[in-house]
Amino acid sequence: MPEDFPEPGSVEAARSRTEVILSLVRREKPTLRQLLASLAGARGHFTVAGTPQQIADLIEDWMLKPSAAPSVNLPPLLPAMLDVFSAEVIPYLQQRGLFRSSYADQTLREHYGLAWPGSAFGEA
Repeated sequence: MPEDFPEPGSVEAARSRTEVILSLVRREKPTLRQLLASLAGARGHFTVAGTPQQIADLIEDWMLKPSAAPSVNLPPLLPAMLDVFSAEVIPYLQQRGLFRSSYADQTLREHYGLAWPGSAFGEA
C-alpha cells in the first residue's frame, strides 16, 4: 500500500502531511477503511485519550525526551475540550513544573523582550 503514495520529496505543498500518512501506513498497515477512519478524525495526527493524569504523563514523557519536537495539542471540540484540558490536565503539568503558573510580564511583547514599535501616524 505505501507504493500507492507519492514519495514525500515529490510533494511540495503538503510534505509533512504526506510523511505522517506514509509513516502511519508503514507502521500500522491499515486497511483502506481503517486509514480513512484515522484520517477523517485527526487527519493523520497522533490521537490520545485517557484520564487527565494519563494525558499529563504522556505530555511529560514527550517533553523529557531529548528528541522531542514542539507539539500542538488540538482538542477535538473547541472551546469545550480546551476548557477541560485547561482545568484538568494543566494543573498536573504545573505540579510537575512543566507548565508555568504565572507570567512575569503583562504582555506577550514584554515576555519576549520585544521593543514597542513607533506609531505609523506620528506623535499627537
